[in-house]
Amino acid sequence: MRYIWLMEYNWQQNDWPQFSYDLREVEPDLAAFTEKAGVVSGLLRGLSEDTQAEAIVDLMISEAIKTSEIEGEYLSRKDVMSSIRNNLGLNTSPEIVSDLASKGAAELMIAVRNSWDDLLTDQELFRWHRALFQGSRNISLGCWRAHAEPMQVVSGRIGAEAVHYEAPPSSQVEDEMDAFFQWFNTSRQQFIYAPVRSAIAHLYFESIHPFEDGNGRIGRVISEKALSQGLGRPALLSLSQSIEANKKAYYDALEAAQKSNEITSWVHYFVGMVLEAQTAAEAQIEFILKKTRFFDQWKNQLNERQLKVIRRMLEEGPEEFKEGMNARKYISMTKVSKATATRDLQHLAELGIFIPEGGGRSIRYRLKI
Repeated sequence: MRYIWLMEYNWQQNDWPQFSYDLREVEPDLAAFTEKAGVVSGLLRGLSEDTQAEAIVDLMISEAIKTSEIEGEYLSRKDVMSSIRNNLGLNTSPEIVSDLASKGAAELMIAVRNSWDDLLTDQELFRWHRALFQGSRNISLGCWRAHAEPMQVVSGRIGAEAVHYEAPPSSQVEDEMDAFFQWFNTSRQQFIYAPVRSAIAHLYFESIHPFEDGNGRIGRVISEKALSQGLGRPALLSLSQSIEANKKAYYDALEAAQKSNEITSWVHYFVGMVLEAQTAAEAQIEFILKKTRFFDQWKNQLNERQLKVIRRMLEEGPEEFKEGMNARKYISMTKVSKATATRDLQHLAELGIFIPEGGGRSIRYRLKI
């Protein structure tokens, strides 16, 4: 009887890591990304310095929160925002950040943005890993995994787990990562399209899976670094926001790609996500511009309560306050009487800032901007 060993994963195959792919079907998306990246850069340059900073911070907050949500971790938006603003020197006095996970995610975003043009090294990744998991005692920080047991990506309940992927053994990680750094740092000038290099970098890194934990989050910021280097400036988008919107598709695409080094389907998927993220960033910056114009127009005609409520509604971004505003929410946010809340809301409606929907006790107000 003849036995054949099936090489199930990409790193077990003879052509690893010589990835092959066909870009013909995705060339329109690549062209669209290049165009939109230029539009976003132009939009940003047209904003005031303060508004530029707000746009950059908003995108960084979104990336920090969404990359963690992909892994099932939900961060405090307030703490992420405070930590990013602290690190960028935008707060007059540093705000207290109590949640270490939010602080770590924010510091990772800052570190990646500040080092986008640098070579990628093991020491840089170790710094990112320590920042991301600061305060954690459950994993080894700032070093490659060293455990003897297999590094597997699994799902399902205990006793009925499904193994989606098994990474190279820990004994191979250092050599694999040395080869990865060599590829990453020498490939920058070899790619016409930044999203293609970004797609390969993410898959390559995720396939090695070098850390005990945090591989997904660090793999996604490596993708951002690759995009930034291809653009010649820090990328202005939140890739994780697009991925998180359908993370099952992300995991399915990644799992399929890790079974072969012919990765056309993966590149097509990832380029689509990058284009979607760039489109969303364009909408975000246009929204910030509208918001700036709004406050310039109305700030002297509204009281502090009204401005506070509108600012809170606008924190949600282009989607606004998803369920609108009503008297109960207004009272909760401003601590005023029902009569005052009703009067404030009616005034906003008379100005055309709020659009009433429904009637009676169920009336709600949608913000027009």
